[in-house]
Amino acid sequence: MKLLDDLRAEHEVIDPMVGALRTYAARRVRGEADATDAPRFVAFFRLYADRYHHAREEDVLFPALVRELDLPADRGPIVALTVDHTRMRRLFDEISELLSRKELVGDHGARLLRLATEWSHALWLHIDAENSVLFPESADRLRRANVLDLPNRAPTDDEAAAHASAAALMLRHPPLRDDTVIRGEGCSICPNHGTTCEGVEREWWSDEEKEEFPDHVG
Repeated sequence: MKLLDDLRAEHEVIDPMVGALRTYAARRVRGEADATDAPRFVAFFRLYADRYHHAREEDVLFPALVRELDLPADRGPIVALTVDHTRMRRLFDEISELLSRKELVGDHGARLLRLATEWSHALWLHIDAENSVLFPESADRLRRANVLDLPNRAPTDDEAAAHASAAALMLRHPPLRDDTVIRGEGCSICPNHGTTCEGVEREWWSDEEKEEFPDHVG
């Protein structure tokens, strides 16, 4: 399905750009970079990652899963991932406000590093959950329901421009590798598992699926 293929491909750009922003934030705190690249990072994550990428998940994919498959809209993966989007937007609003300053004074530097770390961990784990669980489960279930395509759209000019800036930003600020966040596949790696979501197998699977694949039920 083209929409799901496109969303997964977009992660391949968004993922390293998260690391590039971490590098840029650390350099700003050390006084090794100025504020000139801040608007480009902000545009990428607000326009391309959020208004283009996340919006097509919230406005197209998630409603289709509820409408076409009768999956729950009030609990489970759809709610957990939507709440993730809201939380990450809030964190990024704080990050962008700090990055927009010409100088970081007082506790601004420490706060920027703390927020950037929290935001990056959340977004990386969110990407892993979608790539390894949401997208393959959605593709399989929609196909079985004979839903072979979903509405999609090309990026607007400003979204495309934000995306085009990514290569140069990553060249100037090579993506940071953060070994403190444990990444992986499956529901168990998701921080929402066991709190706001019981996992796709418990939330989405039918009794017949659970009987067919009993070893997979977490």
